[in-house]
Amino acid sequence: MNTSAEPLAALYSEHRSMAAVLAALEALVRERRDRGARIDPRVFRAALYYLDVFAEREHHPKEERALFSRLRARTREADAVLDELGREHESGERAMRELEQALVRFEEGGDAEFAAFAAAVERFVGRYREHMRKEERDVMPLARRVLNADDWAAVEAAFAAHRDPLAGASTEDYEALFQRIVTLAPAPIGLGPPASRRS
Repeated sequence: MNTSAEPLAALYSEHRSMAAVLAALEALVRERRDRGARIDPRVFRAALYYLDVFAEREHHPKEERALFSRLRARTREADAVLDELGREHESGERAMRELEQALVRFEEGGDAEFAAFAAAVERFVGRYREHMRKEERDVMPLARRVLNADDWAAVEAAFAAHRDPLAGASTEDYEALFQRIVTLAPAPIGLGPPASRRS
């Protein structure tokens, strides 16, 4: 079905970017655990900035408004999983803050706090991956089956309105990925222009 290919392609692409950032966070922890490599807090914060600003504030609301709401209008089959995903979306900001706090404790406490920090990263990454798996396993196939051409046009327009800043970036080379993220993130987190203040 051609009408469904384009919006789902955009959604899957965004999931791939997020998965790459999650894997990169794990790689930072693994390098520290296995080789004693230093974790650059600015790099870690830049990755969290991407997940916060793009995934939490753009990607998830697009899913809720454009895709999930249309699925609810067409069928009751997905109500339970959509309710669960909605709760996970709502708790995303809290999970991000908890991970940031674990990073601060690690920065301040050093080796004594590394195990707790590593466990916090593993929990965060595991939950995020499971969330995306549920969407791809339970929601996308149903969307392909029940949404019509008008639905897909609206979904496509929503996903086109905000482009993933990591679209087209290498997701295999973590160093290059981190460089891209640090370049995108605003000062003082990264090298980008300072974030504009909200009124």
